[in-house]
Amino acid sequence: MPTYEYNCENCEHRFEKFQVITAKPLRKCPECGKDSLKRLIGTGAGVIFKGSGFYATDYRSESYKQAAKSETSKKAGEKKETTATPVKSDTKSTSETKKPASNGKSGN
Repeated sequence: MPTYEYNCENCEHRFEKFQVITAKPLRKCPECGKDSLKRLIGTGAGVIFKGSGFYATDYRSESYKQAAKSETSKKAGEKKETTATPVKSDTKSTSETKKPASNGKSGN
């Protein structure tokens, strides 16, 4: 729920109130009892997240978590195998150069 800040125009009482977004603004001041409250525009009108937060994966089923874990362990095993294999090179050294093939025609 968002936090809204209110100010009474009659007694200058200022306070914050947690309300649902669809709730109508308060009008009656809790201090003086008059209908002179105004909702202020400011940073308090946003949603405040407290705590470490949450992730989409926090609410996954156990079967999904187990399948994901087995798949990541398979990928990790494949990476270990490929990185341990030495790479062979079948190319000739760069000091040898190839001449273009001649087509049997003279230059003129």
